[in-house]
Amino acid sequence: MEKINITLKEKGIKPTYQRLKVLDYMSKNLRNHPTVEMIYEELAKEIPTISLTTVYNTLGTFIEKGLVCGVTITGTEVRYDINTESHHHFLCKKCGDIIDVDVPCSLSGKKGELVDGHKIEEIHGYFKGTCRSCI
Repeated sequence: MEKINITLKEKGIKPTYQRLKVLDYMSKNLRNHPTVEMIYEELAKEIPTISLTTVYNTLGTFIEKGLVCGVTITGTEVRYDINTESHHHFLCKKCGDIIDVDVPCSLSGKKGELVDGHKIEEIHGYFKGTCRSCI
């Protein structure tokens, strides 16, 4: 938990108990890509006084400071990812899991580089289908 405390302070975020617990949850569920509701439901078991608004606001702050990123694949919800490096995702249309996938990007561009004179600020890539657990 001390490492998480240091991480928050380095990003200029006051390390409240709720923020520590949200970031701890995210770091222990690296491949989970949870929703706000998933995080809230899990943390409410340990912190009955935590509110859904607190989780929303905490994740908003984390996005602003670059600690997590939002993943929107379904068009109906935002999932959160602690891996802020550019990478691709796979959405299982059967179980709803979102999984990091390691595939080469067809573009050679990276964040900050130019593609046809356009500066890249974000890279998003995703696939939809049936995961190996559901096949």
